Amino acid sequence: MNSRVLAIIAVFIGTFIYGINYTIAKDVMPNFVQPYGFILIRVAGATLIFWILGLFIKSEKIEKSDYKKILLASVFGVALNMLAFFKGLSLTTPISASVMMVTSPIMVLLFSSILLKEKIPKLRILGVFIGLIGTVILIIFGNATTGNATNSNLGNFLVLVNAASYGLYLVLVKNLIAKYHPFTFIKWFYLFGLIIVLPIGWGEFSQISWATMPTNIYLKVGFVVVFTTCITYLFNLYGLRKLKPTTVSVFIYLQPVIATIYALIAGSDTLNLTKIAASIIIFLGVFLVTKQPKSMAK
Repeated sequence: MNSRVLAIIAVFIGTFIYGINYTIAKDVMPNFVQPYGFILIRVAGATLIFWILGLFIKSEKIEKSDYKKILLASVFGVALNMLAFFKGLSLTTPISASVMMVTSPIMVLLFSSILLKEKIPKLRILGVFIGLIGTVILIIFGNATTGNATNSNLGNFLVLVNAASYGLYLVLVKNLIAKYHPFTFIKWFYLFGLIIVLPIGWGEFSQISWATMPTNIYLKVGFVVVFTTCITYLFNLYGLRKLKPTTVSVFIYLQPVIATIYALIAGSDTLNLTKIAASIIIFLGVFLVTKQPKSMAK
């Protein structure tokens, strides 16, 4: 089996993990662990794992000026990104949350235009507006009827904030990832993130009743820390080394499909016309945003 096939398999596994994570994390929140407490567990666990692994991998010395850049990346890539996502997921449903996450490419385009001064073709501008219309429909009219959603409107909005934060993070780390070894970057990235998340999540973390928590919830918490946070990063990193970034980015569109199928099988969510219509509009917008203009095609 050649390296390209292995890379595609690795990225697909990472996407599959992300897809089922919506339901798995939702099963934990908010009945057993509150979202901010869960994020503290997730970030602390990832920080510990990456620093231990970093002991066996030679790291470069980070320039002093880059520590500020890594800290800023941590604010948007760990703190705001994860806190908004888990809080939003605790309020809305897995299917709605997964659909909102597909807006990330739109956010990357917008922030690239603002921060990197990249020109946006007219077709992509149209895609941005169409995609945002779909997100507004889902936020305003996507009220869920399932018992797992306590405030779908706010939850969907927070997942959108998460997507925007993640999109900004991708733009901010573009040069850092190219400059340093992945493990050199990621261990400091998560350490700074832990410092930010610790005071925010400590209150909810201290309220966790570990003694009464069922075994299956322990396993789901462990799944989020080890697989959703660490394994997916490593698998996507391997994929980026062997595949074009555009090829890897296409896999994000599979997340809502996997999330929907798993959520329906697990009985944690249902489909309705609003979710279907909003999803179609968002996918159309993202398709136009990611479509390569003919003048750029080679």
